Amino acid sequence: SRSHSGRSIWRPMSPREDDITGWFRRQRELSPVEIPIGIGDDMAQIALGRDSSVLITTDMLLDGTHFEVKKAGLKRIAYKSMAASLSDCAAMIPIGAVVAVGLPRGFTESEMKELHAGILSAADKYDCPLVGGDITSWKDAGRLVVCVSMLSRPGDKPPVRRSGAQAGDVICVTGSLGGSGLRKHLDFEPRVREALEMTRIADLHAMMDISDGLSTDLNRICDQSGVGAVVEASLLPISEDANAQADPLAAALNEGEDFELLFTLAVDQWERLRSQWRDPLRLTAAGRVTDSPGMKIRMPDGRVVDLEPGGYEHLTG
Repeated sequence: SRSHSGRSIWRPMSPREDDITGWFRRQRELSPVEIPIGIGDDMAQIALGRDSSVLITTDMLLDGTHFEVKKAGLKRIAYKSMAASLSDCAAMIPIGAVVAVGLPRGFTESEMKELHAGILSAADKYDCPLVGGDITSWKDAGRLVVCVSMLSRPGDKPPVRRSGAQAGDVICVTGSLGGSGLRKHLDFEPRVREALEMTRIADLHAMMDISDGLSTDLNRICDQSGVGAVVEASLLPISEDANAQADPLAAALNEGEDFELLFTLAVDQWERLRSQWRDPLRLTAAGRVTDSPGMKIRMPDGRVVDLEPGGYEHLTG
């Protein structure tokens, strides 16, 4: 997730986070029968029986990195904490959440109830009940920490992973990108129901939510799928807030916390989805998957240049 603490949000991407995640994944070989989806996707999947499984995701949000308590208010912070995990559940059906909080010294009962109200606002809106959690507080001075772990179950189709993109696929996004630091990062709508409808209409090859920036998250899909990509700069749906910035294209590519969906699918499936889509949420085709490694971007003037992952890096921030 992107820092919205008032410090500069334009930082070069370091590969450290993806490197350490890959190292974690290599330390234990998980049974694909018992753990169909392990480390490295939006959610992990655990088999419960012959035809039953549960998916789980967790997100920890920190005061000073993902929000500022004094500016955002507790209800919006709590909503964002739930919505960020719900965003990982795209094309899944959320079934319950547990929330753990680390409270700063002096946090009052009324503040705790306000935080709870914000959690319930997202829980009720997306039919994902709060079923438990943990409360602790800092012994010395500390900042608010909210950690949401969420369970979901598959929809009518198997989970769409990051690793299924194929050469020739259309690269698509929902909504608009960039400028989230002004307001959207606190007030976004996780695309849970829309993703279910998308997978009902068409066969998606790969998908993830855009939390760390399009350039970084597309690179993750390419890396895990063993493919490359060409993005068309002129086709990217740049938000009004991004267009108000000095470099709108950089904002759309790198800023992060858009919480829109990035997905790939075959050309015929894209045509099917586009023709049958009735939801007001905008869907945009903005590039193609290639069989050559690496990412490229075709600029509005026709130049094709390397597209480097330039999104948020959690470990070096």
